Amino acid sequence: MRGFVDQIFFHCGLVVVAGGLYSVAPAAEVEGRIVDAASGAALPARLVIVSLDDPANRHLAKSADAAGEAVVYDKRRGDGIAEVHTALSAHPFRADLPPGRYRLTATRGHEYRPASLDITVPSDMPAPVTLALSRWIDMGERGWFSGDVHCHLPRAGLETVLLAADLNVTFPLAGWVTDSAHKPTEHNKIAEPWPVNRLQLADRTHVFWAANSEYELFTRAGEKEPLGALLVLRHREPLGLSIPPLEPLKKAAREQGALFDLEKHNWPWSMVLPAIGAADLFELTNNHVWEAGFGVTKWYTEYIPDYMGIAKGADGTIDESGWLRFGFQNWYALLNCGLRLAPSAGTGSGVHPVALGFGRVYVRMPEREFDFDDWVSGLKAGRSMVTTGPMLFFTAGEKHPGATLSWDPESKAAQGGEEEGDGVPVICRVESEHPIEALEVIVNGEARPLEIGGPIGARAAHSAMARTRVPLDRSGWIAARVWTKTAEGRPRFAHTAPVFVEVEGRPQHPKPEEAAYLLSRVEAEIARHGEALSKETRAEFEEAAEFYRDKRDEAVSAGKSKKGR
Repeated sequence: MRGFVDQIFFHCGLVVVAGGLYSVAPAAEVEGRIVDAASGAALPARLVIVSLDDPANRHLAKSADAAGEAVVYDKRRGDGIAEVHTALSAHPFRADLPPGRYRLTATRGHEYRPASLDITVPSDMPAPVTLALSRWIDMGERGWFSGDVHCHLPRAGLETVLLAADLNVTFPLAGWVTDSAHKPTEHNKIAEPWPVNRLQLADRTHVFWAANSEYELFTRAGEKEPLGALLVLRHREPLGLSIPPLEPLKKAAREQGALFDLEKHNWPWSMVLPAIGAADLFELTNNHVWEAGFGVTKWYTEYIPDYMGIAKGADGTIDESGWLRFGFQNWYALLNCGLRLAPSAGTGSGVHPVALGFGRVYVRMPEREFDFDDWVSGLKAGRSMVTTGPMLFFTAGEKHPGATLSWDPESKAAQGGEEEGDGVPVICRVESEHPIEALEVIVNGEARPLEIGGPIGARAAHSAMARTRVPLDRSGWIAARVWTKTAEGRPRFAHTAPVFVEVEGRPQHPKPEEAAYLLSRVEAEIARHGEALSKETRAEFEEAAEFYRDKRDEAVSAGKSKKGR
């Protein structure tokens, strides 16, 4: 069994802990298997074992087959939020459990319904326990394949973790530094050697690219100086560079075919990166979004501007919905400035109490066949949808996310009948295991609620379809968003990448408040660091400020022209 957990040793009915020996009832061995409900075939899956007598007490399993593998994940916080599970290969498992009542829950990503069974040890244990997982949607069959771009898990055992999560792609870190004076080649926090084989396969459709790096900059030369985090995905050789400045890293990484992922929108320097070409992807769900709970309620919340309308407590705290909406609106503002960042998802699993792939990005493969290079190309192009549970399908003008639609608002094709109205025809379809709270079309960052029709005959517990038309008299973008809610009241969402709409001779303009906000973020960084910025770094920050300043002036000018008409 792989993983790092606190060790407790059982011997002759005694448990050995720090400070002495304590008498306990001997543990009983529970055996079981996890299978597909339809075929009965064994499945790789995650197993969670919780004591019903003390829900804070979690237990771990191991493989009952010498050919099997069990990978432990055990992350617990002082506030009670915990992610404790075992990723199991498709082999029988066993667990040693003291007398008591337990709930065993098997999961396999978002496309299967969890399977749970309550048992009492030792009086009524089935022998063996069987947990049958039923699939409610098959995204691969429809040509959609999932990924998690932020992975802190070791490469050893990662094939089993991928299969147990039914996650098609991930990017474990081979390089990681947290000081802006450090290079990954000299101060790497990852102990594993640099990978020789970059692409590794669990099977034909579950793979990971092993050469990736994170610059997560909290300090400079050991002194507190937070900047932010930047993921460099799918490069090949180690990056012997510190940042900032970013230009040498951009050049080196681009030469290796790498992508840049903006890991969290609220880091101090985050809004610098897109404006200077150091971001391809924007994490709509990131490593503060966990299935087990929402635990980061106050972290740079002072950056939230009033125009976003996000409620904050007197102490600056926000709830989970506020955190998600803050991220969405940052992304919308960047899109409105013409920065076509594709949406991504990264859990940072390995650091926080979150399982790999809880937040995931699905990339559409038009030929419905998985290919890693095509998947990465589709991720960058925005042929995608991000989710923490529900599945959302969307077209605008019969175009899928990531596409560009040429639109003439004066043409007859742009005009529907009286009932439909005028504009770009939009179709949304959602399938979810949780109740649907709201289905929205997002037009240049503005959410417009859709009237939900359905159900649509899907295998999901909840489903709906909506059609509408979106009038556009100038260039812009259209996307879709859905909110669902768990039985505990937690929000779950899905958000598509945009379809970009081009109207000849009528360019898109950002909103003045958005451009002013982005500019203020960059100007605050320049003022905060002052003379501590190197000449090269200051020039990059000033370049970003000038970009947003031009966008602000453009927005103000467009507003005046509109008023004058």
